[in-house]
Amino acid sequence: MITNWLKKNLEGDYQIWTIVAFLSMCSIIVVFSATGKLAILSGQGTFSFLVKHTAIVVVSLGAMWYFHKFDYHKFATVSNFGVLLSIALLLYTYKYGVSINDARRWVRVPLIGMTFMPSDLAKLSLITNLAGMLAKRQHVEYTFVELVPMIAKILIVCTCIALTNVSTSALLFSTCFLLMFFGRVPVQYLVYTMMGLFMMGTILVMTGTGSRIETARNRIVNYVDGIKGKKKPGADKDSDYQIERSFFAIANGGLTGKGPGKSQQRYFLSQADSDFVYSIIIEEWGMLGGIFVLGLYLWFLYRGMKAVDSSGRAFGGLLSAGLTFSLVIQAMVNMSVATGLGPVTGQPLPLLSWGGSSLVFTGITVGIIISVSRDKVKDAAL
Repeated sequence: MITNWLKKNLEGDYQIWTIVAFLSMCSIIVVFSATGKLAILSGQGTFSFLVKHTAIVVVSLGAMWYFHKFDYHKFATVSNFGVLLSIALLLYTYKYGVSINDARRWVRVPLIGMTFMPSDLAKLSLITNLAGMLAKRQHVEYTFVELVPMIAKILIVCTCIALTNVSTSALLFSTCFLLMFFGRVPVQYLVYTMMGLFMMGTILVMTGTGSRIETARNRIVNYVDGIKGKKKPGADKDSDYQIERSFFAIANGGLTGKGPGKSQQRYFLSQADSDFVYSIIIEEWGMLGGIFVLGLYLWFLYRGMKAVDSSGRAFGGLLSAGLTFSLVIQAMVNMSVATGLGPVTGQPLPLLSWGGSSLVFTGITVGIIISVSRDKVKDAAL
């Protein structure tokens, strides 16, 4: 009975559905544990955050289910409007956005009072729009004039995101760069894109524009100095504290972990439920648990990239590849930060970290990837 219902209602790549199911269950368990401190401080009870997060996960899965049924080709027609809307919202956020944890990255939705990050919409819109532009030129020789709109959109959107969130801007640019490479854009034009980003970044730094530019620069300098053993006393104490506590959590976890709900560092890591949730996973589930979660993301990468290898439609393959890159690169960066392999970025772990609108947008993203795989399944059956 259940098997028949699943086959009828869950189409597309069943391996991706399986990965999502595992990550969703892990998310509910680990976030429930990681929010123990918040539950105590808020006085709302230990199960209040469990209920809230479970509800968000359900909404995210609902969005995933809805968009996996949706014809992904229709997104190409509205993606350009999405890019323009994102730019306007990003600029509005920079001036008038809601500030949380000293970062102004959110916009409050009128009437319902919820907040969301325009950068989530920007990522989805730009990747979709870029995939559409690249798909139209797969059998046509590229010219610089044709590539100018493509490069301009990437630079403008990434610059607008960098005003409030440098790490997200860098990750989105990396995704677009990889997508252009897979879309057979000549190397010289990729170099032009890199030069353009460097120029825009230089202008932002030189003019002091952006609320997080200086923070990002300090984190990178502090990380490099730490590697060289030349870090100045008192440099970026908050980041150092978080990383040290993350290391404590990893050390406490050992091979098999302390067990679910038995983390000690969740009471000291200020972002235990989001930026450093991977540390809590390792502390409670051990290195074996950490490797298992890493394996799920690598498995997801493989299944998402199958569209590039087997899809007969250029847009579908490029769209799946771009969205898959976006999620997996973010996951790798988050896990690198938690294990000390990179500077602190403030990136949540997709499908695992506590989140509101970001988790819903992740659900939409995965739903589109499954929609592409569903299209492939239908083609294979014909």
